[in-house]
Amino acid sequence: MRIYLFILFLSLLATQQAEATVKLPQLVSDGMVLQRNHDITLWGSADAGETITILFLDKTYKTTADEQGKWKTVLPPHPAGGPYQMRVNEKLIQNILIGDVWLCSGQSNMELPINRVMDIYRSEAEQYSNPMIRHIKVPLAYDFHQPLNDIRPATWQPLTPENARTFSALAYFFAKELYEKTGVPIGLLNSSVGGSPAEAWISEEGLTNFPVYLNERYIYRDDKLVESIRELDRARRHRWNIVLYQNDPGINAANPWYAINHDDTAWEKVDLLSANWANDGLNPINGSHWFRKDFTLSEEQAGKTATLRLGCIVDADSVFVNGHFVGTTAYQYPPRIYQIPAGLLKAGKNNVTVRLISYIGDPHFVEEKPYKIVFQDENQQEIILDGTWKYKQGTPMPILPGETFFQYKPTGLYNAMIYPLRNWGIKGVIWYQGESNADRYKDYYGLMESLICNWRTLWQQQELPFLIVQLASFMKDPFHPSESNWAEMREIQRQLSLKVPNTALVVTTDIGEWNDIHPLNKKDVGRRLALQARRIAYEEKGVVSDGPQLDKVTRNGNQVILLFKEGTNNLLPVEELRGFALQDANGNYEWANASINQNRVILWNEKITHPVKVRYAWGNSPIVANLKNSEGLPASPFQVTIPE
Repeated sequence: MRIYLFILFLSLLATQQAEATVKLPQLVSDGMVLQRNHDITLWGSADAGETITILFLDKTYKTTADEQGKWKTVLPPHPAGGPYQMRVNEKLIQNILIGDVWLCSGQSNMELPINRVMDIYRSEAEQYSNPMIRHIKVPLAYDFHQPLNDIRPATWQPLTPENARTFSALAYFFAKELYEKTGVPIGLLNSSVGGSPAEAWISEEGLTNFPVYLNERYIYRDDKLVESIRELDRARRHRWNIVLYQNDPGINAANPWYAINHDDTAWEKVDLLSANWANDGLNPINGSHWFRKDFTLSEEQAGKTATLRLGCIVDADSVFVNGHFVGTTAYQYPPRIYQIPAGLLKAGKNNVTVRLISYIGDPHFVEEKPYKIVFQDENQQEIILDGTWKYKQGTPMPILPGETFFQYKPTGLYNAMIYPLRNWGIKGVIWYQGESNADRYKDYYGLMESLICNWRTLWQQQELPFLIVQLASFMKDPFHPSESNWAEMREIQRQLSLKVPNTALVVTTDIGEWNDIHPLNKKDVGRRLALQARRIAYEEKGVVSDGPQLDKVTRNGNQVILLFKEGTNNLLPVEELRGFALQDANGNYEWANASINQNRVILWNEKITHPVKVRYAWGNSPIVANLKNSEGLPASPFQVTIPE
């Protein structure tokens, strides 16, 4: 009997091993979208020497695993269609589409999900479904030793109202626009990481001309060093928060400061958006800051469900309504949107308390954001909360040193999030990145030229369309013409689109937000990307995808005349053309008077008799710049020397 059971055990084990011999990469899975009219590469692992049989569209394809158990085979191109099934040995892959796959990469403005822009797109996102659009988010990973062969576990998701919340908002609108124009299934291969610099997305070979970045990568090849830094970061954050908690009187008082009946009569009165409370007259105060505001509700409003909007807060917050915790956010960028449950609000006096935590020594509430309570009823009544609040400092703390984000180090994201995708056919790339390189803009042209070449070589498509989203408006500008790293970066992005073949630029300065690095309007950006895709990737004739593109500059006395490229030069008349500056012979800039005359722009300034240079929309946040063509597409910021 023991021998029989042992043989049975071996038989079962052998059966399980046989059933588990073929392993497929994460991309080859249910719901996948394959690139149409392109070789279909399939790969994976199995037992050495095992035969791999693929059944797809009534045809059979076979290959054999090599001595290392690796296998790869190429199926012939197919036109758009689906859904289909595919069998790879014992594995069945279902609901496959063949269409156009777009690699969506960059940093947070590409990664930002629909969930973060529901304020303006809720109705659309909650009503739209399209199983012909699929999205897969490549999970965060990095490696400094070598390129990896697969990504971490991920799944293809069809576009439904439920799934849409996790789609890249920009990619979502891009795909919708393309599908409406082409009717071709769209696959969104989203490999993006918030805060990532360009050098993290480039291979070792691609950084050959940037030894500083390569040497930085060599430092972090020491796994023990990386883990020790992680341990130190964790321990420091943990200890900092313990000390903050233990010494914050607002938390530890017998009657905590968030209690509805806490006596705040002695608290200071402050304007919530003022910076006065945030410093000692010279230096910012780090640590905890407490704010309380009373408001009165009617019997009709009492007990209702409501939404508390507290704009954006630097850095973190915990929020209480009538002494009850309603929400917290751990870092500065997300909008504070907290739900107040039914029954918590009452007739008469109510209270909101905010505990603000500053880590980096710049505590503040962001201006021109909504600070209010909105009732979720048909009237959408509002209680405005900005203005005067009661304020009291909690406990001062030293600055908490920033966490080491290893995913931002050179080559790491390329190795773990780009190289593993190399076998997947793609139609093109949409790229939104640059914020993290703006302070080092002088390197950016070379980095991006290398990245584009790097990726085209990896996919063996030297004309792979690469569509670049230019930096949107962000931060305040002085009232006079000034220098700007963000303007310099936009000029480099413009030059890339002019000099690197099969690239294009999407201008977004007109739809940015000076007080938010993540502007909500991703729909217009997606639409403009789709226009560029139709022109470059789909070779559609007659598509106007660019705003006015500068073609020629001439001088007539003290006037400067700008001419624009044919096809982009049907200039949109405006009451007052703004955003231009002229430089005099001494290097000083003055705002220019500007007018449109027969699709030309005429510039002048009475103080400058011999202008030598022109700048347009040059600044951090040039939202007032308003040169567009009749398609409503804005001109890119630019600077140009005036020929003698």
